[in-house]
Amino acid sequence: MSGFVFKQFKVEHDHCAMKVSTDGILLGAWANLSGAKSLLDIGTGTGLLALMCKQRSNELDITAVEIDESAYTQALQNVANSPWPTISITHQTIQRFSSEVKFDVVISNPPYFNHSLKGDNAARNTARHTDGLSFEELINAFKHLSHSGSRFSLILPSVEGALFIELATQNGLYLNTHCQVKATPNKDISRSLMTFSYVKSDIESSILCIRNLDNTYTADYIALCKAFYLKM
Repeated sequence: MSGFVFKQFKVEHDHCAMKVSTDGILLGAWANLSGAKSLLDIGTGTGLLALMCKQRSNELDITAVEIDESAYTQALQNVANSPWPTISITHQTIQRFSSEVKFDVVISNPPYFNHSLKGDNAARNTARHTDGLSFEELINAFKHLSHSGSRFSLILPSVEGALFIELATQNGLYLNTHCQVKATPNKDISRSLMTFSYVKSDIESSILCIRNLDNTYTADYIALCKAFYLKM
């Protein structure tokens, strides 16, 4: 089976370089959507984040942008086959994307490999490497497409997350919420879930562990994701 079946929708990902992953599910379940009326998903891939956020808040007006044509086509299909066919998907680079709407929430599971070796799959390289979308360009996109009350949520590996925090701070953004993720209690922290805004606040910090030592999901992870996983 090529797809990933959730409780309320299914995501086909056989034509996408980046498959449905725990990273995407974490961000889609975790991102702060409170009070938001409009959301932009940068680099939607399969459409997963857009679909998860729409399930969480049906009132949200969601726009998603995707550069890769195969992923764009598959995202269109996934949205059309979902309960929320009104999600708008644009085949465009975020650098060239413009909108009259300034979005309340911007969300992204972005490329993050800065200098690592590349494979032979061009689409996968685009999805994984920052050549096509640097952290600076991502921050600039948020600033261009947001208003003073907007929030920007994303997930990155811990090392890249630290670099992003530094760059975002230099560009006038503040880290408001930081959830550090580890696979199991005895593993190092591997991912950073982060929310930035233009408003300085005390940083709300937490640690989320995905699995217990016996490989079952932790209570925290179940509480976060049970609305989506079919067997949770």
